[in-house]
Order: sequence, then C-alpha cells, then structure tokens
Amino acid sequence: MDVRTLMRRSAGFYADQVAVVSDGRTLTFAEAWSRGLRMANALIDLGLEPGDRVAVLEDNTLEAQDFVAGTAAANLVRVPLYARDRRQAHANNMAGTGCRVLVTTEKYLPDVEGLLDELPALEHVVVRDAGYEDWLASHPDTDPDPVVAPEHFSVIRHTGGTTGRAKGVAYTHRTWLCCVRDWTYNLPPIAVGDACLHVSPISHGSGYLYLPMWLQGARNVLLDGATPEQVLDVIEQHPINYLFCVPSLLALLVQEPSATGRDYSALKTMLTGGAPITDATALRGHDIFGPVLYQLYGQTEALPATVMGPKEWFSKVEGSNPLRSAGRPLPFAEVEIRGPDGTALPVGGEGEIAIRSESQMTGFWGDPERTAERLVDGWVLSGDIGTMDANGYLYVLDRKDDMIISGGFNIWPAELENVIADHPAVLEVAVFGIPHERWGETPMALCVTDGAGEVSEADIVDRVSRALGSYKKPTRVEFRTEELPKSPVGKLQRKVLREPYWTGESRRVSGS
Repeated sequence: MDVRTLMRRSAGFYADQVAVVSDGRTLTFAEAWSRGLRMANALIDLGLEPGDRVAVLEDNTLEAQDFVAGTAAANLVRVPLYARDRRQAHANNMAGTGCRVLVTTEKYLPDVEGLLDELPALEHVVVRDAGYEDWLASHPDTDPDPVVAPEHFSVIRHTGGTTGRAKGVAYTHRTWLCCVRDWTYNLPPIAVGDACLHVSPISHGSGYLYLPMWLQGARNVLLDGATPEQVLDVIEQHPINYLFCVPSLLALLVQEPSATGRDYSALKTMLTGGAPITDATALRGHDIFGPVLYQLYGQTEALPATVMGPKEWFSKVEGSNPLRSAGRPLPFAEVEIRGPDGTALPVGGEGEIAIRSESQMTGFWGDPERTAERLVDGWVLSGDIGTMDANGYLYVLDRKDDMIISGGFNIWPAELENVIADHPAVLEVAVFGIPHERWGETPMALCVTDGAGEVSEADIVDRVSRALGSYKKPTRVEFRTEELPKSPVGKLQRKVLREPYWTGESRRVSGS
C-alpha cells in the first residue's frame, strides 16, 4: 500500500462528500483531488521527478490541501517547514534534504528571501499570491500515475531542534501509513462525515490526523490564527469530532472563561501530546470537555509508542498512577527502559526510553552518523528518561540533557513543573538548573501568572517540598506575566531560559 493510491481511492469513494473546510470555503473530495492533480502536474512541469524533495512553508489554509495531494499524486517527498522557525532553520532543513522546489505564501517570502541563490539544489520558489489560482488552473487535472512502491519515501519531518540543528526524519509510504494507523488505533472509530479541527499547523502534530480523516471520508477543518475563544466557537458550532492540541494549547482552552457551559456533545476525541501535560490541565480538560481526552507519547523518530484514552487516564489502578503516566505501549510498539550500558532495566528502574515500532523512522536524511547514534539494533533511543511499573505504565521523567544534578541527586525538571503547575495562580512554569556554590547546581522555577492570583516564593517551595521532598525544592523562584518561550513545535525551551544564569561559567553543568 502507498499514500497516493489510498488517497486516490478515497477521492473516488467519497467524491461528493466535503473533504476540506477553511475560512468559509469548502472542497469536496473530487474537487480537492482535482486540485491536487493540477499541483502534481505543475510540479512535474518544473522538472521534478518521483523521489525529489519539495518543501512547503504555509499556514492552515485551503491551499495546503493542494500540496498534500499534489506531492502524493506525483510521488514527490513532502518536506514541511515550521512557520515559527527562523530563516536559517529553513535554509538548513532544505539544504539537508536537497529540496528542489519550495512552495510558500506571500506572508513568508521575507523568511526565505535570497535562499534561491544560496541553496544549490533549490531551483524554484512557487508563491501562492494573487495569481496562484490561475497558475494552478493552467495545469491539467489528469493523473500522472507514477509508479509508487511502499519503500519509496513519502515525507521528511524535522525534529524540534531544541538541542541543536533539526534532523530530517525520513518516512517511507509504508512507515508513514503505519504511523497514522497507530495514531488512531486507540481512538473512537472515524465515521464518514466526521470533522477534525486542525488548530496546530498540519506541518507537524495535527498533520498526523489529516490522512486518517481523508481515508475514512471525514472532513479536515483548517483553522489559522484563532484565539482560544474562537477555537471553542468552532468546536461547538461546526461541530467538531476530533482535535489534536499540544498541552500548551489545551491549557489555554481550559483557562478560557467561556469554556464552560458549551455544547461539546459531538466531540469524540481531544488528542494531546508532544510535551508533558500537567495534572491540573488534564483534570480541568476532563471536567470541561468530558471523557474525550486522549494522550500519546513518542517523538518524530518513533511515534506513537503509547496512546491512552480517558477511561484509563483518569482511572485508579492498584500499583500505578495513570494520571501521571503516558499510558501503556501500543500493540504495534515495544518500549524498554535502558541503563547507561544499553541493557534493559527491571521494573521501576530509571533510564533512557527505547522504542521499536513499525512506524519508526528509517533514519535521519543524509546523516548516517547521527542515525547510528539514535537507531541502535533496530531500536530508537529517545533521549527521554523514564520508568515503567509492573502494570506496564510508562512515566516520562524528562529529557536526558535537562537533568539537574544537585548535591549528587538527579532531579527531573518536569516532575517539579507538574507539582508547581497545580497552584491555581500559576499558568505556566519552567524549571531548570542554575549554579549553586554548595550543591553545584540547584533547581530554579520561573512561574507565569496572570498577576491577579496570590502566590509567593515560599508557597512554591513549600508545595514542592511536601510533594517531592526537601532536596528537590527550588532554591529560587521568579514570577512573570509573559508567556514562556516555545520551540516551533510547542516544546518548552528551558535552555533559552537557563542560559543567562550561566553567564561566565565555563560549563553549562556545575559540580559541587
């Protein structure tokens, strides 16, 4: 099986059903596939051949469907860029994957200006401007029908790049189809005519739900630049059945004053992942939206490894704490906790999470050295530290390189963040290590508040001491009202916050 053939089949099965909705405009499956074929022929006319890489920098608009369908129909490799990235990141990602064409919009032209001259492989920049529709219509909607094999590459997604230059994760048609299958395996069945709302860009997290909706005759609703209240309006009024949102977005939705009292009866699934979620956000979301919250864990290199639904997530299980867990491994995935020597640890051991699944990457594009570091004996080494209990629940403690070593004790920032975020006056929190004369380094908590609720440093320190023990308490707490910095894929950037406190230090890890 391959992406092109399955998309083409669905376009025939559901020809008159609505496939895409954006900003008041709609496309049926037949119309959307026809536009995709025109895009495919347009790209072929630029000299592209099957297997060539094509980058796209765009928002969630109706035209985004043209690119998804067009690259599939022409058997080209889709390389989505992240709108929140800087120019140099776009240049690195396109250079690293050898993209011959970039498709973008007028809005993002300043972010890619000059790259046509700087990148040897880049030959064309297609701009969706006032002449785009005429340009698209000038190409036929005949099917180029190239040969497509399951082992051909379909998409290259880039890692978040929070610990250095982003890496291109290559998926074949086979692995991509396994990936989207696993994303929806534990979710309520998708029915013809269902609606999936994409608030987060389909260039990353939310995009994993795009193809499953298309293949089942459901419609993808693309929303761009909306406020939390507007998102809730769409969920209620459209109505929406499926939605992916990173924890930071879910936190904004549950904090929106108008969230309560609405009609969410059509919702089947609110799927979250991509970053740790606090107990407070999960519980509040469960109270407001009902039993529709699902959580997944994994990373671009191997996703998903676990998916957990509301009956499990908010249940009581002897010997486990599902609320704090990332769920249990999917039937199609294996998860191990590995020690420093690479051997699997027994139940309760803390070590690096290793994942093996049918949906994992084939490797980092054009980078065999880094592939060998992360893909070992068929297992993906996640870089996350975690533990598993006897019932199989996985607990993600933190990133391996975010660990704080204070007085010889290992302290995981996410553990403190979860406790601190439960305080009613705290909207967001970041914990990271800062230098300490006695302990080498010590936790610091940077809390975002709305400025209205009362909270003090003593409140935060006491809360952590009582929940986790005195040795884990932050020795410094600061408050602010500005949002914390996030990566292009919504991950908290602790290192950006941490850096100023280490000015003048010879190392970024201190010792006592």
